Amino acid sequence: MVTDVVKMLHRLLGSNIELTSLLAPALGRVKADPGQIEQVILNLAVNARDAMPQGGRLTLETRNVEIGENDAQSRDGVPHGKYVMLAVHDTGVGMDQETQTHIFEPFFTTKEPGKGTGLGLATVYGVVKQMDGAIWLRSSPGAGTTFEIYLPEVDDAHPATPSETKKSLDAAPSGTETILLVEDQDGIRDLVREFLQRKGYAVLFAVDGEDALRIAAEHKLPIHLLLTDVIMPNISGRVLAPRVKRAAPRYQGALYVGIRRAFGDESIR
Repeated sequence: MVTDVVKMLHRLLGSNIELTSLLAPALGRVKADPGQIEQVILNLAVNARDAMPQGGRLTLETRNVEIGENDAQSRDGVPHGKYVMLAVHDTGVGMDQETQTHIFEPFFTTKEPGKGTGLGLATVYGVVKQMDGAIWLRSSPGAGTTFEIYLPEVDDAHPATPSETKKSLDAAPSGTETILLVEDQDGIRDLVREFLQRKGYAVLFAVDGEDALRIAAEHKLPIHLLLTDVIMPNISGRVLAPRVKRAAPRYQGALYVGIRRAFGDESIR
């Protein structure tokens, strides 16, 4: 899974960031959704990229880890046990202790207005907790940041083979309809557009809400689906959807796509 994501990250990160991977062979098995793991890696990678505006190095690491009771104390309460560890290291600006205490809170961001929603790391936290995992952070100003994700190792009598995992990922629905994609982050927009086009869809893409309204008004053929980020500058996805419906001559439906996060028993889409 990580190997496949690395291929996409080269395009997402840009030429000024060196990408390396330290992937251990014969990892233990975990119960996890491949799409959510991909989302976790992409969110952490985008966050790392933004922390290295002048360039740097991003390293993805996987290995088997056994946490003892003393280790658990040093890992901020990660329960002792056997885990598969996924780590993302960057050489960016780092964070002070005050920032680290808020980093997983929804809508908390250190980025300037319009540059981030504050949902990326909250999403990572929610996904990891859904998988009964734990996340540990190490950072200091000027010394980069490391996120270590610990997913419990499981003893599955019927593990999925790599070919079965790939088959499940390739089984995503395909079609020929036209989708209007609205996403203000270039890298994320390009990845989503490429995936949808590989599945046969015709994709119109917009960089923000105003661009989407212009495209919707000018496009003469049917638009079957609006696929939009919820939190965007100027016009949010929730405001945009009814306006697109009015602007597009032959608009046929809407889909809000936000970031799913879970905290305890609360799940929000």
